[in-house]
Amino acid sequence: MMVCRYAMSGPYKEIYACFNCRKSFKQVSPRDLNPQTAAGLEHKCPQCAEIMVNMGHDFQAPKQTDVKQWTKVMTLYRHGVTFHNCGCGAGYRPADLREVPEFLEQQAAGQRSEGERLLHQWMR
Repeated sequence: MMVCRYAMSGPYKEIYACFNCRKSFKQVSPRDLNPQTAAGLEHKCPQCAEIMVNMGHDFQAPKQTDVKQWTKVMTLYRHGVTFHNCGCGAGYRPADLREVPEFLEQQAAGQRSEGERLLHQWMR
């Protein structure tokens, strides 16, 4: 029997990305804080002080020098694609920047899995 690892124990830290510096940092998850604290929380990059974005538990940042992969990640994020999940896997994500347009087209056409649709609704 497969058990969702993030649902059974915690707290797990979320991975936040700074697209400006092309770095990622683990930060406390807003779900592990009281609602008043979480509402005003902004995670700022320790290097440039820009607000970082929550990419989810399973985000693996590209090397800082890999501009194409960071461009891919940024493009996916701008279209609402992150790496949030229950620990069972975030699902398919394009490996290369050239695969992104087709992936986004499929997403727009409603070809998300049932799990991805539920997760997307829950993350709003």
